[in-house]
Amino acid sequence: MTLSALAALASAIAVAWTLSEDSDRGIAERLRDGEELANLALGALRACIGTDSLSPEPDSVAHALLATVASITGALVPAVLLGIVLIKMFALRPFVWRRRASVAPAYTVHQFRDYAARHRDSTNAVIGVRFYNHIDNLALADLRVTAQMRYLERSQEGLLVIYKMKLRVLDEKGEESTERYWPSVERGAPFTVWIPVDAPVPRLPFTRIQGKDLSGSQGVRLLVRLTARTVGMGTEIVDERWFDLDGDDFETGRFVPLQPDLGQDVWTWRGWAEFDGLLPGEGGPPPDGGARPPAGDTPPGRAPAMRRAP
Repeated sequence: MTLSALAALASAIAVAWTLSEDSDRGIAERLRDGEELANLALGALRACIGTDSLSPEPDSVAHALLATVASITGALVPAVLLGIVLIKMFALRPFVWRRRASVAPAYTVHQFRDYAARHRDSTNAVIGVRFYNHIDNLALADLRVTAQMRYLERSQEGLLVIYKMKLRVLDEKGEESTERYWPSVERGAPFTVWIPVDAPVPRLPFTRIQGKDLSGSQGVRLLVRLTARTVGMGTEIVDERWFDLDGDDFETGRFVPLQPDLGQDVWTWRGWAEFDGLLPGEGGPPPDGGARPPAGDTPPGRAPAMRRAP
């Protein structure tokens, strides 16, 4: 895209240069000289890239202006391209998110047995968001995860107003809190953030979460944001994932757990290939309200496209 834009600018400079030059030939004859026009356009392109310069005719204000435009462009383009390359190189995105958030009964959160036991006879649901660190040899510390919801509602004047609501998540003890905290994030470590719905979810999209009725709301989106510090470098990493309530970002059922094996490398553990999958036959809550057999408090898996981190 950048090269195309520079080529278009160089062509425009070449045409304007030809029209404003002092020549005995007519304008039509000069424009029909394709070879000369092409050479002039290539020279203007080199000037716009910063590897050459244009030589304006003496006492020609138009040529001086065109040469100045080409020179300024040639000075800015390398700096902009270098900045883009550096941003791409140092924009660290170590986390891979599961494509969808899973909505399952609260009694299936076997990672927190007390929480699951409290909801044994409840029909309330919980949202599970999964992610993992896919970069080898990158240790992170002080991982904090928060969640909030954004929605739009009409005011008394009929105008749409944006509202934001901070959501509670389950902390490391299985209690509702404002954030989830992990002291360290090892290589290939998968994590799950549980967001209580505090309401049944018989079907999607759900219309109530943590006491807020969403039946009259528009543009409802769930935001999960995490912050962490890199061990050794001390830099802070911030990442986030938006989930659209009206889109294809939620599914009902329990996701496939990972099966850890401390005797093997983490990327060879069973479950990575089903990182985005659900357990068979668990596409929604059971019709009889009964509990399903536990899958164990195991972490999630890794996507098949990321078998080896770079």
